[in-house]
This record gives sequence, C-alpha cells and structure tokens, in this order.
Amino acid sequence: MESLAATSVFAPSRVAVPAARALVRAGTVVPTRRTSSRSGTSGVKCSAAVTPQASPVISRSAAAAKAAEEDKRRFFEAAARGSGKGNLVPMWECIVSDHLTPVLAYRCLVPEDNVDAPSFLFESVEQGPQGTTNVGRYSMVGAHPVMEIVAKDHKVTIMDHEKSQVTEQVVDDPMQIPRTMMEGWHPQQIDELPESFSGGWVGFFSYDTVRYVEKKKLPFSSAPQDDRNLPDVHLGLYDDVLVFDNVEKKVYVIHWVNVDRHASVEEAYQDGRSRLNMLLSKVHNSNVPTLSPGFVKLHTRKFGTPLNKSTMTSDEYKNAVLQAKEHIMAGDIFQIVLSQRFERRTYANPFEVYRALRIVNPSPYMAYVQARGCVLVASSPEILTRVSKGKIINRPLAGTVRRGKTEKEDQMQEQQLLSDEKQCAEHIMLVDLGRNDVGKVSKPGSVKVEKLMNIERYSHVMHISSTVSGQLDDHLQSWDALRAALPVGTVSGAPKVKLFPIFLFGS
Repeated sequence: MESLAATSVFAPSRVAVPAARALVRAGTVVPTRRTSSRSGTSGVKCSAAVTPQASPVISRSAAAAKAAEEDKRRFFEAAARGSGKGNLVPMWECIVSDHLTPVLAYRCLVPEDNVDAPSFLFESVEQGPQGTTNVGRYSMVGAHPVMEIVAKDHKVTIMDHEKSQVTEQVVDDPMQIPRTMMEGWHPQQIDELPESFSGGWVGFFSYDTVRYVEKKKLPFSSAPQDDRNLPDVHLGLYDDVLVFDNVEKKVYVIHWVNVDRHASVEEAYQDGRSRLNMLLSKVHNSNVPTLSPGFVKLHTRKFGTPLNKSTMTSDEYKNAVLQAKEHIMAGDIFQIVLSQRFERRTYANPFEVYRALRIVNPSPYMAYVQARGCVLVASSPEILTRVSKGKIINRPLAGTVRRGKTEKEDQMQEQQLLSDEKQCAEHIMLVDLGRNDVGKVSKPGSVKVEKLMNIERYSHVMHISSTVSGQLDDHLQSWDALRAALPVGTVSGAPKVKLFPIFLFGS
C-alpha cells in the first residue's frame, strides 16, 4: 500500500511591502498593479492567438508586450528583494485552455514511451447534492522534478538534477530529509495564483514507512521479504507546474525560481524567464502529440509467465482471519484490515489504465504518478490527511454499501447502512483513531469532530464519512501531521501501536 503525497513547500508568513497595491495569499506580499479587468489576471498575461490587421496594431502590440515584460521584471525584482527576503519566487503566465485538457497537457510534457520519467497528473470529481458529481475546479500537471529523494530502508539517495549531483547517505529517519532541506527556503506567494497545489514535493510513502516512526517495535530487520524492491519513499521537487482552472477555463503555467542558486537577481530572472518560456512552448507546441482513442473497457491481455492471482492462498487468508479474531477476542486489538496483493501481467499502458479508470470510477482524488521503479494509478474518495493554513483535516470513510438503481433505492441503502451495527461500530472506532492521530500534532483543546457519520454517494458505492480537525501545533509542520497519520486506519486497523507488532512481524 502506498500513500500519495503532494506537499507544497510554499507556505511562508505574511510580510507587508509598501505599494500602491499588493498581491497576497497566505504568504509574502508582492507589490504590483492591476493590468486587466475581471476577464484577465492582475500582473498576469492571459493570452490567445490574435491576428494583427495592420502595422500600427503590430507596433502597439510590440510596445505593449515590451511594457508587460518590464512589468514582470519589476514584479520579480520586488519579490526577490522585498522585505520578505524570499528566495523562492514564482514566474507564471495565464493562458486560455479551450485548446488543452489536463490529459493532453500531461502527454505534451511526457512522451508516451517515457514511463520512467518522474511526473504526475492530479484530477478531481467532487460530490454534489443527491449524489451528483461535478468536475473539481483544479487539475495539476507536473514533470521533470528539479530534485528527487529516494529512500530504501535507511539508505537515502538525493538527486539534484540542476547541479547534476547524486549523493547517498545512511540516516536513522529518511522522512526528516525533505523537511531539513526546506529549512532555508523562504517562498514568496502571490494571491493571483490559484488556491491549489502549485509546486513542491510530489511522491509516495509506502506502508513500511511506519517502521521509521516505530523503530523499536518494527525494525526493518523483522520486515517480511521484499519481492518487489520498490523504494519506501519517493519524492520529486517540482518547480514547473501547470494548474488548470476548470471553472474559468484557463491554465496557469508556473515556474518557481530559487534566487539563491544564481549570482544575481537579474541572472535569476533571465534563467527563470527562459525556463518559463520553455514550459510554455511545450503546451503551445504546434505539433501537439496525438492521444490514442482510449477505451473504457480496456483489454488487459496477459503475457509471459503466469503469476499467482494473489500473494495469499485461500487457506492462508482464512487462517489470518481466525488469528485476527483471536486477538480481538483477547482485547489486543479492536479491528484489523487484512489485505493481499492481486497482480497480473499485461500489455496495457499504465496511462491508458488511468484514462479508463477516471471514467469508470470518477473520484475526488484521481492521480497518475510516475515514480522511480513504478507507476501509481489511483482513484480514491478518501484523503490520508491534509494541512492547510495550520488546520489539519482527517476524513475517515468506513462503512460501505452499493448504490441503488433509483433515488428511492439509494435512500433505502442509506438507512440500512446507518442501521448496520457492525458498520457503524467500525466507523466510530476509526473516528476515534483519527482523533488520536490529529491530536498527536494539534494544539491542546483544538481537536473536534466537525461532521459525524454523514453519507457520501459515489459512482458505484456510498460510504459513511466523518471529518476530524485540529489546529497544528506552532512548533510542528505538515510533515509531522503526515508521520502521525501513516498508515491511515482504514487500511490498517486500531489501535495501531498494538496492531503492528502482531501482524507486521514477518507476515
């Protein structure tokens, strides 16, 4: 089981800068001035192809373009030299997206035959009233991370692609590496950029990362045999990101500049402008790649040596269930989520699997992530944890039943689900576990259950859902909230501290 992570590294405190107008969004204030009406974006060029009709128009267009470029230079210098002392400064363009989709944009950045290139595509379908669905406002695309962190057991490999450097080290806790690297980063945020993920770390944390947290109880020396040799952690630092605003039909093409990596602000600006233009050219390329037609019913033909259908035989699984019941009866644990891995060999392209999955099972959290050694395809209604502006959110989903064929049947299914003693008991235990996970890293007295046992309808099933929140302790970071939540209770059990020594030692 892998947990996908998208962590923004751009979350500084507010700093005021004297100016006629300032751009602010949960970060440093950057002086600017409004250059367009509601249809455009302040300090941003929203562009579409326009054919000039006469030379005077061409001259004015050239002059306007030059003036806009000078404005952008001043904005950048003000951000880099402002009182916020930010060393991470965003450069961006806003373009109309009527010619582009997130799927096509991903293919513009990552060729079809390059399944090893670290990259990601995040999309969302949100729940509407009475089980209806709406396309989520934002979709995000990224490729070619400037840096990568790969951890296996206690060995960490750091790849700095800008400097063409690879370093290796053995550490006690690899999960501390990214937070240590971020200590010298001071981003400048601008309120004209969308309130979504717009750059930072993207990757996965495997189930076994719990061994970094519970070192004494779960040493790697007692781990089951690893037959896949996948990393425990893979993170890419993405400073180039496309953010689709699916409501306003535009794309923010964003590049983050680390000013400290350049000899001067001017050099940083020129390099950033070059990188941004290169990113723009990929999505504006006249030779746009052709997507295959795509099939909802995807034929995944087998090939090569047949594989066992599962990592456990039927008898092995039944014995594990009996063992779990004994521990529950003895009071050692309250519940456990037993799992097994199903696999098959296939000719199917992973990206085509994702394209089919997003149609068959549209969900709030859809992801396609290419990482070192694997490709992750996901469509999930549930988050592991979220930290935004100091607020921690944990949303356990447990208790499931199939959707009805009619609204009346849906209502009957809801009533039966909420009347099911076993399903409700399981959910309440996971709410308590969520309160415990959030409470580990929250300010005293801030943990609360905002919603309890609501029904959420999705394309094929409905779930019981609750929302637990808390205010992150002042001396902690989002990384601490992630450590406290791994692995999520809905794929492990409760209580986790007693559960893992019983079921993760050599099994």
